[in-house]
Amino acid sequence: MSVTVFLDKDGTLLEDIPYNVDPQRMRLAPLGDRALRLLAEYDCRVVVVSNQSGVARGYFSESSLERVEDWLRTVFRRFGVDFAGFYYCPHHPEGDVAEFAIECDCRKPGDGMLRRAAADLGIDLSEAWMVGDILDDVEAGNRAGCRTILIDNDNETEWRLSTLRWPTVVVRNLESAARAIVDDIVTHSARRPRSRSVA
Repeated sequence: MSVTVFLDKDGTLLEDIPYNVDPQRMRLAPLGDRALRLLAEYDCRVVVVSNQSGVARGYFSESSLERVEDWLRTVFRRFGVDFAGFYYCPHHPEGDVAEFAIECDCRKPGDGMLRRAAADLGIDLSEAWMVGDILDDVEAGNRAGCRTILIDNDNETEWRLSTLRWPTVVVRNLESAARAIVDDIVTHSARRPRSRSVA
């Protein structure tokens, strides 16, 4: 069975441009191309989970996120990655759009997006990984029961540590995160990359 990897969007999978929903400005994070090829090689399926409070703040409409999902689907297809879904939280309690200005369980560090994806896609969260660039991502993954990877690329500025905010692995970039995941796959399941023939 494929290993599922939850990826945060901005600052993890993509270059960190705040409130960006314009595909023309979207770029993979450094070494992101290598990371995606590696995840594809080991048949990982990827779910992107992203806080999108710009909807609640009135910066862009929820429908704008359809273009984001289309762009993600195209990029993942290019690298041969099994793109299983894009889950986002449009809420923020201090938002200006009443419909979305609420407390919710999906906004990270809550684990609602991961649990919804698990229910929709049949994911065993104990076998999944959550990868992000801040400790809110780590906490969301830990709350859901995933193993977690923090990409320490200077985007985390508060460092409010607790048991729930302690990552399984800390790395410097997305390629290293992917390498940690596939190393674990090889070690614990003897899974081999698609490009190798197994006798």
